[in-house]
Amino acid sequence: MRVVVVIPCLDDAGFLAACLEALAHQTRRPDEVVVVDNGSTDASPDVARRAGATLAHERRRGIWPAAARGYDVAARSADVIARLDADSVPPADWVERVAGAFEADPALDVLTGGARFYGGNAFMHWAGEHWYIGGMYRVLTPVFGHAPIFGSNFAMRTSVWRRTRGRVLRRDPTVHDDLDLSIRLPAGTRVRYDPTLVMPVSARPFATPGSLGLRLRKAYVTFRATWPAGAPWVKRAWGRRTTNPARERVRLP
Repeated sequence: MRVVVVIPCLDDAGFLAACLEALAHQTRRPDEVVVVDNGSTDASPDVARRAGATLAHERRRGIWPAAARGYDVAARSADVIARLDADSVPPADWVERVAGAFEADPALDVLTGGARFYGGNAFMHWAGEHWYIGGMYRVLTPVFGHAPIFGSNFAMRTSVWRRTRGRVLRRDPTVHDDLDLSIRLPAGTRVRYDPTLVMPVSARPFATPGSLGLRLRKAYVTFRATWPAGAPWVKRAWGRRTTNPARERVRLP
């Protein structure tokens, strides 16, 4: 099973170096790491090259355009596409656990986990883990009928991306990429949330009320932009017309 890790990046050379260093010391190395440079003016591209990562470029600014570009590149050879952010620091067994989960369960389509925040203060850590991430899972799981995807810590079969890549708002930088992907997953997609699959991630989204407010506004924009196509009853109807994505073999250009 080929596991390819995708990391979108914009002016995050320091964080990216730490992330790539952690990936280099995995108990099960990823088969490829794709770093998508989103127009960095710092040393991020050089950091990626020195680490031996595949460097892709996305001119359109925004996390969704960059992430989607990375998924397209990864899907050319991957069985499983794993996703991190530049400020993620994957534990040493992260890739091994991701690969093991998909190998053990052929019907599993998406695996996602939680976060442990570093940097900032104790309140930021608590708010991030219990209110932001914890609240997301508690509120959205019954809405979607499956756990939402956390973009800093998830993996999906390439077949899932093939079936959703034309439905997501991949060119829109104003929406949450992981929330949009969660909404666009067809009914019947098996999403597993593993609370023990915890990813250390920077607490910088909670550094100021403005940065947190931006994320909340993007959530509103995402729901508005995907309505009514992303409504649960529409997903169920679409899912009845599709086959189980878990066993599709995918070839992308």
